Amino acid sequence: MEGLMMGTQLLVSSLLRNAAINHPTTEVVSRSVEGPIHRYGYADLERRARRLANALQGLGVGPSDRVGTLAWNTWRHLEIYYAASGSGAVCHTINPRLFPPQIVYIVNHGEDKVLFLDLTFVPLVEQLASRFETVEAFVIMTDEANMPEIRLPGALCFETLMKAASEDFEWPSFDENTASSLCYSSGTTGNPKGVLYSHRSTVLHAMAAALPDVVDVSARDVTMPVVPMFHVNAWGFPYYTPMMGAKLVLPGPLADGASIHELLENEGVTISAGVPTVWLGLLQYLEETGKALSTVKRLVIGGSAVPRAMTEAFLDRYGVEVRHAWGMTEMSPLGTINTPPHGMQDETPEQFCDRQVKQGRAFFGVEMKIVDDDDNTLPEDGVAFGMLKVRGPWVCSAYYKESGSDTHDGNGWFATGDVATIDETRNMQVTDRSKDVIKSGGEWISSIELENIAVGHPDVAEAASIGVQHPKWDERPLLVVVRREGAELSRGDMLAYFEGRVARWWVPDDVVFVDELPHTATGKLLKMQLREDYKDYVLPTAGG
Repeated sequence: MEGLMMGTQLLVSSLLRNAAINHPTTEVVSRSVEGPIHRYGYADLERRARRLANALQGLGVGPSDRVGTLAWNTWRHLEIYYAASGSGAVCHTINPRLFPPQIVYIVNHGEDKVLFLDLTFVPLVEQLASRFETVEAFVIMTDEANMPEIRLPGALCFETLMKAASEDFEWPSFDENTASSLCYSSGTTGNPKGVLYSHRSTVLHAMAAALPDVVDVSARDVTMPVVPMFHVNAWGFPYYTPMMGAKLVLPGPLADGASIHELLENEGVTISAGVPTVWLGLLQYLEETGKALSTVKRLVIGGSAVPRAMTEAFLDRYGVEVRHAWGMTEMSPLGTINTPPHGMQDETPEQFCDRQVKQGRAFFGVEMKIVDDDDNTLPEDGVAFGMLKVRGPWVCSAYYKESGSDTHDGNGWFATGDVATIDETRNMQVTDRSKDVIKSGGEWISSIELENIAVGHPDVAEAASIGVQHPKWDERPLLVVVRREGAELSRGDMLAYFEGRVARWWVPDDVVFVDELPHTATGKLLKMQLREDYKDYVLPTAGG
């Protein structure tokens, strides 16, 4: 027997419609790429999103067509989020920090029909456009006054396109399992993998993330996602902030301490989010200037482990709560957050910081467990560690255009690639990564790709890349090299060899030359031994 409830579909457009109807004048504030601050209300956002939906249809974008973006956190990017998904197309955010061949692969694999780009990325796209196989139009996200000379076929001005389109558009209703957005995860070896979110998964993730024990957003809050909108949909902020009717502040292309502080103070931000590198920059700025944080209540920090000293600094000096979070592109992305369970309300600041070094507990919608190599579930005692697996309504069931994946098992569990412990209070802590990925400033670097490039040098016999602790970036790559017999390869020569082969921020910070590398019995590099050998290694970049 079925319940007698209405079959209203959970659609991304409903989040914006709610904001426009019930919070029409609540502001969306953006620092524009051109410089000035832009502000308007949710009703204005919804009207412009409807206008853009018509413009997309005029460009031939239909249901399930992919709409690519290379853009910062601004109101125009937000309009694309809702216009594309709300009209039945797929919003495909692309990380511009990736190496150009990866961007080409992602655009072609996603089969983007239209590509929107901020002024910042015009030179990049001009270099790559001839290799894009499906893009029919390029839209520059600016107005006519700032429109540059463009060497792109079919280049259009965003605001010119908007002026020609009508606001007369009704958000369609369709199955909530329809794809809404597409993000590519590039943290592992091989080509990037596409994660295709649905309207249902996006709305459920937004509803759960806004809960008090997660991000805790209400209509009285002002949120500012510093995490980019091209990084797993800015951790869901563009969805649950309008859903709750909170004011939304978008920082544009600037993430330095001074620029972030200016917006936090001028706009009365209460909640913000980003990777540890961003907040390290803010802390340094606050210490140098003696300025305060007058309205910020909490910071959600993820992407890499949060140093205890950072949690203590924000709490002790500025009265700001840090919420340590963990997730993945494959999880929409939030999976855990470190908030105290019942019975721990009166913990001391020392106890709070002790707890905060862990990634936290799963919240409603996410199941997690740790297993051994034989897939046996391990005890949750804070001691046993194993492969972390998760499942839930906003966890991917497969990768885009891949028929099978060894990360998904027959019982619906997804293997995250992280090795973790879970303690008696269900607090999870990541202890290692199964594939030796190096995490730098919240972004992932493939150690194997660095090694493959290094051994391509004629003077290199063998090479290994490992992550070494860095005070600003969490980890940076160290390259350990065995020279070919008789070769006189220098550190400078080795590092120069990476130029043009990987993104600049992927290039190792240092090179160590050794006579031989440790191996397992089967001949594989013994990276665990290397990490132990170089755990106290001080990189030349560690001082600044």
